[in-house]
This record gives sequence, structure tokens and C-alpha cells, in this order.
Amino acid sequence: MKNSQIAAQLYTVRDFCTSPADLAATAKKLRAIGYEAAQASGISAEIPPADVRRILADEGIAVCATHENSDLIRSNPLAVVERLQAIGVRHTAYPFPSGVNFSDVAAVKAMVSDLDAAGAVLREHGCTLSYHNHAIEFLRIGGETVMDHIARATSPANLQFELDTYWVQFGGGNPVEWCKKASGRLPLLHCKDYGFGPDNKPYFAEIGFGNLDFPSIVAAADAAGCEWFIVEQDTCPGDPFASLEKSYKTMIECLCETAP
Repeated sequence: MKNSQIAAQLYTVRDFCTSPADLAATAKKLRAIGYEAAQASGISAEIPPADVRRILADEGIAVCATHENSDLIRSNPLAVVERLQAIGVRHTAYPFPSGVNFSDVAAVKAMVSDLDAAGAVLREHGCTLSYHNHAIEFLRIGGETVMDHIARATSPANLQFELDTYWVQFGGGNPVEWCKKASGRLPLLHCKDYGFGPDNKPYFAEIGFGNLDFPSIVAAADAAGCEWFIVEQDTCPGDPFASLEKSYKTMIECLCETAP
């Protein structure tokens, strides 16, 4: 992993992305921390994609990927292509299996089939669709986890992965092994640490301050061909910018190659 491959997930600072002025101020803060790129997720829908691109670029932040509406990806992938072209980005991810009943095997398989078809449409237009996991995908159906079914039942050319390290762990998976399983189809990695508190519950932690083996995770993701290492923290103990800075320092000081 190189410095230039580290990005911030704007969902972490979603409360500060509600207007063009807020987004510009957020981008300025991220650039001051050291981030050169961000994933556009959690931004107000009132800000047009082309404006998102311009505002972030004006502050020195490139867009590395987006999250698009789950239903739109399945029902109208060409509209997703138009949004990606407007924002000037190739990668997007299916963010959450919205409305999918995971107790209904047919519904899960229909979702997977739809995503394979949607990914083919994006691929034909020079874009890449990835699947962003949470924990529900580690539910077992038909003798395998949903994650394994997604990997097996889709073409790597059509659907890749945006693995989320915290949620892989939360679901009972192994983040290192999943980076290896996704080799060749892992353009995006959500770097999110997994802490555990005295209340006997897990919590979202800054990178290097939880229990995940990030040196091994980064090494496995690198070997899998990961393009972007995206720092995300769903909830933070205080200022989310402080958490993003804390994680960035770990990424730079402990996990990066010496070359920028």
C-alpha cells in the first residue's frame, strides 16, 4: 500500500457533507490531514454529482469511488453509469442489500443475479461494480455463506468486492482470508478496526486501536490487487475528523511502503 492509495470514506463525516459549503470545508480538513482521495458516500443528495467532483477537486481531493442507491443499481444500472460519468469515477459499490429478505433464499439469489447483470452493464461502459458487505452476508444458505454464494455465482468481470474489514469480523469471517479469496476482484477495501469494550460489545475503532491484524490485512489486500484502501468509521467517540486523522497516521506510519 502506498500513501496515494489511502482514501477517506465521506460517510464517516456525513454530518458535515450536507451542503456545498460544508462539503468544501470537509474536503479542506481531509486534505490538511493528508488524504488525497475520498469515497463519495453519505453526501447530501441535493448536491449534483458534477458539483461533488468539482468541490472536492478544488480542495485537492480526488473521488476514488462512490456508493449508489441499492435499488437503482439493480433496476437501472445505466442511470448509475450516468452518475459515475458525471462525478468522473470508475468504481462504485452496492452499499447494502436494501429490502432483501435474507431468510428467503430465492430473494437472495435474485439479488445476486441482478447484481451480476448490473455489473455487466457498468463494465460495458468502463465502470466497475463491487459488493460492499456487512455481517448479514455471513448467514449460511444451502451449505455456504451468502458471501461465498456471491463470489461463486457471479462473474469476476461483472461483480467485484469492496470488503469491509469490521463487518467481515463481526459476521464471523476472517478479513485476511477474505482478501485472499477475493484476489483479482478486490479493487476497494474498507479499512475499519474492530474494538471490544468492557460492556462485552464490539465497537468501531480507529485503525491500529482495535483488534484486527492490519499489517496482515493490508499485505493480503495488496497481493489481491487492491487499488484503494478506504478509511471508514461508522461511529466515532468524538470528532470524526480526529478519528480519521488518528487512522491516517497509523496507515502512513505503520502500514505504508516508504514510496509515496
